[in-house]
Amino acid sequence: MNSQTANLLQLSLMTVAYPRRMRLLSLLLLLPMLASGGEIYTRDGVTDGDTFYLVPSAFTNDDPAFQSWVAYSLMKSTCQLLLGGDNPARASSFECEFTARQHLVNAWEEKHTINQDIVSGYLEALSAVNQAGFLAEYTSHYFGRKGWRLPAGLRVDEFRKWRQEHLRGHRPQTRITGSWNYAAVVARPPD
Repeated sequence: MNSQTANLLQLSLMTVAYPRRMRLLSLLLLLPMLASGGEIYTRDGVTDGDTFYLVPSAFTNDDPAFQSWVAYSLMKSTCQLLLGGDNPARASSFECEFTARQHLVNAWEEKHTINQDIVSGYLEALSAVNQAGFLAEYTSHYFGRKGWRLPAGLRVDEFRKWRQEHLRGHRPQTRITGSWNYAAVVARPPD
């Protein structure tokens, strides 16, 4: 699938209300692709592929929270590519998630330092976790997967106590500002 078509199918994080006709038209346009068993598919909530495409709004939307999630998405997808495998979209490790969360919170804190008026409940909570020194524990607790190799020295009991006091009712978030897809294979002319 070419990147132009992939870009048309990607969803941004912004909430947008479309008129009823526009929603119906969108569904009618997507129906043939869904019926044909096209190249884009999801399994277990993951879009498969070997190439990560940012949503077009990543280049135009200057919302600080959105751009912080762009930093997260780029870091995580880069790390997944480095992990390799047949399908990088499914590559997962503690290091990838932790590093991406570090970039997310660093991007947010940098933007918040410049403009104290910006607000994001989740990113502010993540910043508090980071400032308390529990980002590794947070990543392991909320996003850990079977098979991950966790670093030695995680302060699980300390984090549990801190979390009970500071993160009551907390809901972890992950917002990917792009999607995985398969890069078009370009046939090379014979030599």
